[in-house]
Amino acid sequence: MRKFMDKDFLLSTKTASELFHNYAEKMPVIDYHCHINPREIAENRKFDNITQVWLGGDHYKWRLMRSAGVDEKYITGDASDKEKFMHWAKTLSRAIGNPLYHWSHLELQRFFGYDGVLNEKTAEEVWNLCNEKLASSDMRVRDLIKKSNVTVICTTDDPVDSLEWHKVLAEDSTFETKVFPAWRPDKAMNIEKDEFSGYISKLGLLCKKEIKSFADLKEALSQRMDFFASMKCCVSDHALEYVYYLPATEEETENIFRKKINNEKLTEDEIVKYKTMFMLFCGKEYAKRGWVMQLHYGAKRDNNYKQFSKLGPDTGYDCINNFAPSSNIADFLNSLEAEQSLPKTIIYSLNPNDNQAIDTILGCFQSSEVAGKIQHGSAWWFNDHKTGMRDQLISLGNLGYLAGFVGMLTDSRSFLSYPRHEYFRRILCDLFGELVENGEYPYDIETLGQIVSDISYNNAVNYFDFF
Repeated sequence: MRKFMDKDFLLSTKTASELFHNYAEKMPVIDYHCHINPREIAENRKFDNITQVWLGGDHYKWRLMRSAGVDEKYITGDASDKEKFMHWAKTLSRAIGNPLYHWSHLELQRFFGYDGVLNEKTAEEVWNLCNEKLASSDMRVRDLIKKSNVTVICTTDDPVDSLEWHKVLAEDSTFETKVFPAWRPDKAMNIEKDEFSGYISKLGLLCKKEIKSFADLKEALSQRMDFFASMKCCVSDHALEYVYYLPATEEETENIFRKKINNEKLTEDEIVKYKTMFMLFCGKEYAKRGWVMQLHYGAKRDNNYKQFSKLGPDTGYDCINNFAPSSNIADFLNSLEAEQSLPKTIIYSLNPNDNQAIDTILGCFQSSEVAGKIQHGSAWWFNDHKTGMRDQLISLGNLGYLAGFVGMLTDSRSFLSYPRHEYFRRILCDLFGELVENGEYPYDIETLGQIVSDISYNNAVNYFDFF
């Protein structure tokens, strides 16, 4: 029986161990998509206790605690931080098979030097140890990032954001990690939402122009993209139900926009037509600027209306949606390609059943300008576990160019989440080791090591052109 989460955790062969320890382990981290707060980096936040940095805003953990029957008081309610931690410790002790079990113990090992097991019996010890460590001068936000060897972080930012904290960070020569904004214009796209018109007015005020038409909106968004670009933004991100493709004429789109501004009800087709034209506009603008377009789709959000009304979005009440026509993706990319306006694109589906469809679409739109111009994004959200990561890697290997993959991201709100990159790298190395041991790939450690290093870090450096 192997020791719990030892140095060869998840590495089942000698080749896998060699690849991880000699190549992947020491590679830096590029976190090209996350939801951490740039203000907390700029102000170098210090956390009072482990609950603040570990459980605050982490809907992964909240979902698990609810599933274990924990009262909401000890999850998002008014219980003390220590009480919340104790309930989390009890929940974690029984979370067999869940990636949170591995992530949490990796984080305890890497940041707090704790090699034991967190459960009800050890909870008091771990609470005290972590809080003592967090009280030290080298455990503030920037220290956590530095300990994780992170070279680039891309946050998630709305077009109306002032980016003031990014400016502070850009002017701070004492912090080596680059923190860049990422353009997330969902509120300008979601025309069906009640708050759409108010958002458009806010955008207009910021741009010093009244937005009366879709043409006005495109001009305002282009102005804001120029501002984001001046702050070194080179990445966009979109949260979609599915990739839309129901094109409309310019006149149709203007009529749809006017109807919304006049508080008239839109049909479902009108909503999809508007979103299609919005996304086509964005894709063309990204191609002009050399930005990467990230498309996240396949989530059905805020399903528990009772809890949503109390807690709001991103609190753990989302699920996988199985409606995502792959033909739409192909037609959307083809429309941009036909106008020589297809940007570098990363496609993520929350539904793992979409893996093969995505991987066949990639091959239709690749280019000599960069290896893997169209990417299949890493296993996302409900899929960033051992099975999900392996399945995504195997599918991409079967149908595409795995060696050109840009690798892992955290998609997290926590500054302790960087060991997820280690988790991914261990799974990657184990998969490669398995192929070698089975005689499916030669023991060419130099080539294998280079591929592992590239997927871990180098491919992202070359793809995003951050430096």
